[in-house]
Amino acid sequence: QVQLVESGGGLVQAGDSLRLSCAASGRTGSTYNKGWFRQAPGKEREVVATITLTGANTYYADSVKGRFTISRDNAKNTVYLQMNSLKPEDTAVYYCAATATPTTAQSMALDPGRIDYWGKGTLVTVSS
Repeated sequence: QVQLVESGGGLVQAGDSLRLSCAASGRTGSTYNKGWFRQAPGKEREVVATITLTGANTYYADSVKGRFTISRDNAKNTVYLQMNSLKPEDTAVYYCAATATPTTAQSMALDPGRIDYWGKGTLVTVSS
């Protein structure tokens, strides 16, 4: 099994930056793509960004393009989400996710059924 633990959430003001981290433990060698999803109050979970095993390919939701950057450090079994120019509408619980099979960054983003592991989430609150 694989455990994903998110950290780095908190309360910030609009325009601020925040970096989320997701550390994997357990059978980390069985994970491939990783990604970040979020769920705002009263809304469905949505993709934020995904990244393939080597980091060569990424996918971003239109709402975060140019502001957020996903990256990973496989030696540390950690994936990051650098969030800049935060907006109140970015307020949500952010979840880390991983697949147990290789796929494209876009496939992971558009078909959450491909995701095998989920973290428990970290709350990001952006005040105006």
